[in-house]
Amino acid sequence: MTYMLSPRTPLVRALAAGAFAAVSLGVLAGCGSDDSTASSTPTLTTAAGSGSPTVPPLATGIEVPAYTTPSVAATAPPETPQAVPSGFPGPTEAPALDDRGRAYLEALKKGGVTPADSGDIAISTANYICAAKASNVANEEILAYVTGMAGVEAGLTGATPSPEDAAKSAQVYIDAASKTYCR
Repeated sequence: MTYMLSPRTPLVRALAAGAFAAVSLGVLAGCGSDDSTASSTPTLTTAAGSGSPTVPPLATGIEVPAYTTPSVAATAPPETPQAVPSGFPGPTEAPALDDRGRAYLEALKKGGVTPADSGDIAISTANYICAAKASNVANEEILAYVTGMAGVEAGLTGATPSPEDAAKSAQVYIDAASKTYCR
């Protein structure tokens, strides 16, 4: 009678588990120790005669300088604005305010909000409010977005509103847009 070992026999299972454990331990042992501290302190040397520190070449043979000089762009004087060339596509000036835009900006001022510059951000915010209301966006979502816009615009005027003040200003934007701008 021949006796065959089936994968279902306890002896085969035990041998397979033992072999797996031995291989696993061998792999883990090859990973090294858990020592993660440096054994020496690196020192910076200078090239002979140059007086500037250098970094030893990398394994690729590329030498990396210890520091770099600023590029021309970093030291160039600031750019001066240039006039828009004739025939340039797009508007060269902001569109003039219509009656509802002026009424909206006036309502903001009456509510204690000072629009920045020509009121472009305030008008953009009003356009968002009207479009969001027409699309049935939740009032909380509109308030959150407009609060951010109110904070940005207040920052452009030099103010530093608290989150509570920005939320109050946002409600002024929403009320003013609803009454004077959205039609």
